[in-house]
Amino acid sequence: MNIILVSGATARARTLSLDWRHWTAGGFGLLALFLSFTLLFNYVTLRYAASINHPLLQAILLADQREEAQKTQEVVQGHLNAMAVKLGDLQARMLRLDGLGERLAKLAGLKPQELPGVLQPGVTPGRGGPAPTLQRNLSLDEFNALLAQLAQQVDQRSDQLGVLEALLVSDSANKKFLPTLKPIEDAWFSSNFGWRLDPFTGQQSFHEGIDFPADVGTAIDAAASGKVIFADVHPAYGKIIEIDHGNGLVSRYAHCSVLLVKEGDFVMRGQLIAKVGTTGRSTGPHLHFEVRLNGVPQNPARFLAASG
Repeated sequence: MNIILVSGATARARTLSLDWRHWTAGGFGLLALFLSFTLLFNYVTLRYAASINHPLLQAILLADQREEAQKTQEVVQGHLNAMAVKLGDLQARMLRLDGLGERLAKLAGLKPQELPGVLQPGVTPGRGGPAPTLQRNLSLDEFNALLAQLAQQVDQRSDQLGVLEALLVSDSANKKFLPTLKPIEDAWFSSNFGWRLDPFTGQQSFHEGIDFPADVGTAIDAAASGKVIFADVHPAYGKIIEIDHGNGLVSRYAHCSVLLVKEGDFVMRGQLIAKVGTTGRSTGPHLHFEVRLNGVPQNPARFLAASG
């Protein structure tokens, strides 16, 4: 494109030739002018929109505020979801602690209501005090720090209760292998452990067990769990059963009429193993009960007293 300029004073004509470079520069100039005007308009409207009561400006300002509020809400919701996951994890751990507390109560022979408040399921410890004079809201970082600290404390309590449960279970299992259960229910002693007058000779003799008088056929139960190491007839004891409870501890059940277990059998605490009789060196129907530790006679009454 050519543009001819004519001057009246000199009567001379000048010609300007516009090529694509001029058009490109002009286009960029117009674009820069438009962007500058748009930015200036936005700045003025956002800065003075609150004081200018114009419906269009108010609508623009409200739309911006809604957009910012939506972004803020999304961020807050993300934090809330993360905290909800952590709280759900803590609730699951607290349920585990409640279950541990109930099991420990049963192992310790307690009722759930007899547990300390911290271990009672569904019990919230009482708290209170005067109204605070100074207080402030927690920041999100402070809340997360407290939540992490609580989670660590829950883990520690869970580990401690787990160890305590293991110890109680072990102790309970060990007690099952101690002859603390009376072999005859509701029985009484007719002859104690220790020195006595022998019923056959009338001389002083050492009685290595205790005698439970009972009718022939009365049930005899295992005083503790263990393995039968002897079940046969002995010249002095008559029909007798010996049970090995481990760690050198053995219990004997003598003068039986019937043996219901055999050598090599494993028996449980309280299991029926024989019936009362008067076989062997006996003056009448009764159970002669012995407890030996590494072959040395022990007073069975001490073990039976431990069960009460």
